[in-house]
This record gives sequence, C-alpha cells and structure tokens, in this order.
Amino acid sequence: MHFLAVTVWAVCCLFCGIHAEIFTSIGQMTDLIFTERELVQSLKEYIQAQESKLETVKNWANKLDVLTRTSTSDPEGFLAHPVNAYKLVKRLNTEWSELESLVLHDPSDGFISNISMHRQYFPDAEDEMGAAKALMRLQDTYHLDSESFSKGKLPGVRYNAFLTVDDCFDMGKTAYNENDYYHSVLWMQQALRQMDAGEESKTSKAEVLDYLSYSVYRMGDLPRAIELTRRLLSIDPSHQRAGGNLRYFEQLLSKELREKGHDKQEPADEKPIQLGTYERPKDYLPEREIYESLCRGEGVKMTSRRLSRLFCRYQDGNRNPRLLLKPMKEEDEWDNPHIVRYLEVLSDEEIEKIKELAKPRLARATVRDPKTGVLITAHYRVSKSAWLEAEEDPVIARVNQRIEDVTALSVDTAELLQVANYGVGGQYEPHYDFSRKDEPEAFKSLGTGNRVATYLNYMSDVEAGGATVFPDFGAAIKPRKGTAVFWYNLFRSGEGDYRTRHAACPVLVGSKWVSNKWFHERGQEFRRPCGLTEVD
Repeated sequence: MHFLAVTVWAVCCLFCGIHAEIFTSIGQMTDLIFTERELVQSLKEYIQAQESKLETVKNWANKLDVLTRTSTSDPEGFLAHPVNAYKLVKRLNTEWSELESLVLHDPSDGFISNISMHRQYFPDAEDEMGAAKALMRLQDTYHLDSESFSKGKLPGVRYNAFLTVDDCFDMGKTAYNENDYYHSVLWMQQALRQMDAGEESKTSKAEVLDYLSYSVYRMGDLPRAIELTRRLLSIDPSHQRAGGNLRYFEQLLSKELREKGHDKQEPADEKPIQLGTYERPKDYLPEREIYESLCRGEGVKMTSRRLSRLFCRYQDGNRNPRLLLKPMKEEDEWDNPHIVRYLEVLSDEEIEKIKELAKPRLARATVRDPKTGVLITAHYRVSKSAWLEAEEDPVIARVNQRIEDVTALSVDTAELLQVANYGVGGQYEPHYDFSRKDEPEAFKSLGTGNRVATYLNYMSDVEAGGATVFPDFGAAIKPRKGTAVFWYNLFRSGEGDYRTRHAACPVLVGSKWVSNKWFHERGQEFRRPCGLTEVD
C-alpha cells in the first residue's frame, strides 16, 4: 500500500491543474501513457492476488472433498478416532472461519482505490468528443478517407493503430449528435464496411444502418436512404422507426419525381459511399479551401522567379557585438512580404529546458476578444500554452536576448515568451497577430501599441502536417526543429499588413512544440523608424 500511495501522489503532482481539454496538448497526454501503464500494473497485481486466493480455496476444497468422502461413508467409525473428532471441531471452529475471512477478503480494494484516485485526471466526455472532432478535422484537411484512419494508413507513423467497428460507430455517433451528418455518413459507412468484411463487434448491423440511413437522408440522397432502410428492415422487420422512415422517404421521393415530371424512380447509386460522394458543407471560414490545400502542400505559389529572389546570408543584427564572431544563419522563406528563417537558434538542451518549464503550466491556448480585449478560448485554436518570464531561468533570459540580437528589435515591450504544444489535430485557423482598426481594445491594457512583428521558434520536427501557411499569398513553411521564422505584421507607417493572415495547420502525425515572441510598437521607434508612405 505504501507503493500505491507514492504512485498516486506522483500522478497527482503530474496532473496538478489539469482537469479538462487534455486532448489539446500531446505533451500533457504523454502523462496519460504512464498513468495507464501504472493502472495495468495495478490490475495485474489484482489478478495475481485473485488467482492466489482462488488457488488456496481450491486446494482447501480438494483436501476436504477427499476427507468428507471418507467421513460420510462411516460417520461414527470415523469419529471413533479421537484425533478425527478433535480435528473436526477445530476445522469448524477455526479453519472454516479462516477460510470465510479469506473468501470475504477482496483483493480488488487496492486496484479500486488506485483507479479512483486516477479517475479525476482522466479525459472526460468533452475530451473524447474533442479528439473525435480532431480526427474528422484531419480527415477534411488532408483528404483522408475513413479507411485510412481505421487501418492506420497515415504518413510518417511509427506505430500501428487500428479502429474497430465499435470505434468507427462511436465516431459516427459523435458526428450525428452534433448534427454533422456529413461525417456521420463517412464513419457509419466505414463501420458497415468492416462489418460486411466479417469483423465482430458489440454494435449490431441494425444500429449502424439506422444511423447511416437517416444521415444519408439528411445529406439529400433519398434513393440511397431508401435502399439502406430496406436493408435495415430485412435484418430487423420489427424495427418501428425504420418502417416509419421508409414510408416517409418513399413519399418524399414520389413527390420529388412528380415535381420533376419523372415516371419512375432511378436506382440508387451502387458505388459505396466514400470521401467525395457528398459535398462537404460550407462553414464560417471564407478561405477554408485555400488554407487546407496549402496544408496539404498544394497551391503553394513558389515560382522559379520568386525562388531566384530568395537568398541565404549571415545575420549580425546590425553589427551586434554578440553576433559579430558568430553571426546567425538566415534564409529567405518569402520575398514579399519578407519572411526569414533563422537556423540553429535553439539547442536541444535549451528546447528541453523550455518544455520542462512550460509543461506544468500548460493551459488551453486563448485568443484576445476583438471587442473587449479579454482572453478567451476558441474552437479554432486547439493547443495549450504557457508564458515564461526571463527571470524564471537563465535559459529564458538567454533566448530573449538572442531574439533581440538577431531581430534588432527591443524585447522590453514585447510579450512574454509563449510556449505552445498542439494536441490531437492541433491547429490555429487563419488569423492576424495584429489588431485591426475595428479592434481598438485588443492591446489597450498592455499600453505598448500594436503587435509589430512575430518571431516563431520551432521546437520539434513534425512527421506530417503542422505547417505555418499564409493563404493570402500562398506560402507554406514547414516546422524544422531548432529554427525560427520572423516577419513584420505592420508596415513602417503602423498600418496592418493584411497579407500576414496566417494559420498553423492541423498536426497529422507528431507532437508540435513552438515558442513565440510578439514585439509591440512602443520601444521600436528608433530601431524601426516610420516610413514615408502608408505601405513602406
């Protein structure tokens, strides 16, 4: 029990302050791996105790079975021996009581106590829904069909992972409950496909067909909805809702045919439902298609002419003394607006120290409400972040100084170093880093003006996905561990450069760690003087 207490205390420390939205940070989810391992060990100890207990009871029963056969064949003769009489009294008075205590002792107490203590740090229903939606987001962004996920066919994966029929059904049900019939169809169809291939499941085929047929109807495909409902009724003729749905679907189809002047119904499409069978519904993001195509590496406007204007150089930060002997390697990522990448800006040791400092404080990343200036969480930003001050550790102070040296901008009025870790399907949809004219309250409380520039450290490689993309001019920048990218959000006049609207693509495979520094206008007056025109 001492080991159990230590284990529980350690896990409580690891999860201190983490109660929800676990899916938004892969870094914090790694703790769950070790928690699950400890629970498995606890479960194995419980099984071993149960088996030991059962073996003891079994041996006792076998011994007494032989004895009672002899004693019951001639009770008086058996008890004529005084030792037998004594041992009978002893067994019934002492040994059976000990056996009773053994049977009543429940070795599950330790396991139940362990899992009960851990449960408060388990992912909740919100996490499960968030993780399911993340898979659907990846499915949409990277044009992956449900079978790719179900069979684990993802680029860059090191470990095989499969989705069962029940997993696919639960995915479809999550979408269905959110009135997302597009994804419900895709996942229910995958569940049905695996069932038809002979895979066993707790979910019945009738359940899958029930959800699938109605979702297909909601997608506007009446012939296929009718076909699926008839298939459901052939499996379960007494299914009341299916019978009513079939009559309703047939009436709707007849009405449609009459209005179109057709005499008879065309047969349902025999092709199986797959990605592209139905059009994905439009949403709130106008540049969704451009953004997602850039995430896939499509539509990048890197022409040979533009490429000829990109160079690499050694950057000494306007002859900064700290960079004269060891200048920073700088590469052009884009010509206009100018985006540069600095190489070897963070060592592996610095990266690990930053992650170590940030991890206990990671909390759901926020965005600033444009109307009130208050920080709030948003569904379009799926990550966790922490803010680190220079005084906390020499590494943070050193990194801040390096950022100031290479950019030649003052960090005195910059925001703290923000560290972010992206979770399952982690992303930050297209957004501006600076505040627009209709957002006067955005940075008012800081008193340092608008965000003039962004400096972004990549602290991990990402196996697939996770690029930084700029939909306006078609750039896609891939994460490379130990490098950083830098761009200006404002023209020298102070006007916002609307071309810098950018996004962090969903992480398909891997764990993405970044840290960034946002520079503000105040303090840069002599480091980046105003231009003569609005767009200098």
